[in-house]
Formats: sequence, C-alpha cells, structure tokens
Amino acid sequence: MILVSSCLAGLKVRYNGTDSLDVRILELMRENKAISVCPELLGGFSTPREPAEIIGGDGEDVLDGKAKIIEKSGRDVTELYIKGANLTLLKAQEVGATLVVLKENSPSCGSATIYNGDFKGKKKVGNGVTAALLKRHGFTVTSEERLFDHLVEK
Repeated sequence: MILVSSCLAGLKVRYNGTDSLDVRILELMRENKAISVCPELLGGFSTPREPAEIIGGDGEDVLDGKAKIIEKSGRDVTELYIKGANLTLLKAQEVGATLVVLKENSPSCGSATIYNGDFKGKKKVGNGVTAALLKRHGFTVTSEERLFDHLVEK
C-alpha cells in the first residue's frame, strides 16, 4: 500500500483550499493501491488555514526541539504539526505502507525541499516534520516530483 498526501489525490485540503492533483496518484487511488492522508488536518487544522513555514531548521530540527513551525502572522503551530506527523506515522504503520508520497515544499510533507522560513517563496534543502518522522521510522518517503523513479524501481 502507498500512503499519499490528500492534496495530491485531488482533495482540496491545502492551506489555501486548493489541491495539487497528480493524475498518477489519482490512478493509484482508483486501483486501490494507495490511501490518502493529510497530516495538517490530522493535526487539527482546518481548510483554508494560514501559511506556515519552519523557522530555525527543518523537520528534523522540529522533532529535536531545535526549530519551530510558525504561521505567517507569527503564531507557533509546532505542536499541531507534530501531532499530525505522529498520527500520519500511525496510519502508515496501520496500512503497512511500502512507500509514502508527500507534497514537496510543505513544512509537513516536504521530503527534499521546504520553504526557508522567510515567507518570500524561497526554498531550501530539508524535510518537513511528517517526512522526517516517517523517515526516522524506516519508511521510504518521496515526493510527487520523484514518484516515477520509485514506481520504476518496483
């Protein structure tokens, strides 16, 4: 089973109420090879919600208590993101996920790049908090941008 970000499956759950539909993900869902999850919604957020970025590091640093996830207005939402990451981990374990495909650049789901914390659209290398937690627990995590590479390997 493949665990995928809900926004990639076409659900309008992104911070701004949109989706990031990837037709390959939709096809995996239709074939019952994938199940979707949104760490932010699991953490207690609603849609739409204020954009947030990791300040002071990446998802690894958030998990280690060295960085925070802050909304654009300045509210610290670190605990909600950690809660969502933990619930996503439980879901991945429950379904026996063999691959996790998360939305790149997200403070939760980014698996190679995230926004740099200045809310100006600049990116940096790093994991979001959910991607970092899943990787720590041995899951193979990738993004929609590198999905094809993983499907070819199978």
